[in-house]
Amino acid sequence: MSLESIQVLPTSGQPAKGLVILLHGWGANLEDLLGLAEYLDLSDYQLAFPNAPFPHPFNPVGRMWYDLPDNYSFLGSPEFGDRPDVTKSRQLLLDFITATAEQNSTPLDKVILGGFSQGGAMTLDVGVRLPIAGLMILSGYLHSPLQPQLPELPPTLIVHGTQDMVVPLMAARQTRDQLQQLGAEVQYHEYVMGHEIQPVVLKELQTFVKENL
Repeated sequence: MSLESIQVLPTSGQPAKGLVILLHGWGANLEDLLGLAEYLDLSDYQLAFPNAPFPHPFNPVGRMWYDLPDNYSFLGSPEFGDRPDVTKSRQLLLDFITATAEQNSTPLDKVILGGFSQGGAMTLDVGVRLPIAGLMILSGYLHSPLQPQLPELPPTLIVHGTQDMVVPLMAARQTRDQLQQLGAEVQYHEYVMGHEIQPVVLKELQTFVKENL
């Protein structure tokens, strides 16, 4: 089993300066964040948008990285990371990142991984296991405590809405605090918005990518 994806090549006509992989959230699919590509000033980079492996239970065209229990708190638990669906998505993403980078002759230190909501949770889970250039967490959370497998964690951008009614703001602050305790360099931003990606967030993404690639 491998992940379906859409790749957007650099429009600059030059070799890609790096690879940016963006993971959609629960119930969306690879086309959800693909729609942001034309609004991101990242024409020098290759973009990749993978589809989560599991069908969504309520949306016939939606996908998920793992199922969410009723009344899920988004504050994580140690045992959650051992669930079979989480474990499967983790391995598929690790394989996808390394294979995509290799296919495009891109070293891992020229790869940035990002995700929205559940995609942000998977970004955190997988991103602390690979020596990549950076992580971008948009309205995300920790589904379990981080288990870094690196001597140094990648720089991380966290952006969250103060009016997010899906993933509580406390989840973003918890993520920031745990990363900082592990010695990561964290850029943390709260904006007056809900569970969404507003233009100000796109600006943060662009700046972070260009600073770290």
